[in-house]
Amino acid sequence: MSHANARLTAHGRALLVRRVVHDGRAVAHVARELGVSRQCAHRWVARYRAEG
Repeated sequence: MSHANARLTAHGRALLVRRVVHDGRAVAHVARELGVSRQCAHRWVARYRAEG
């Protein structure tokens, strides 16, 4: 569930993870494209890898 100030929805986070994990793109580049911080993008990718 997203909070009111969330930059991306669940769909946007899935898109970010897909571009990084499946397409092999750099986290920093994808984060910039989607308008989130590099740290936040790394957190989402790590959470996906840990929890699926």
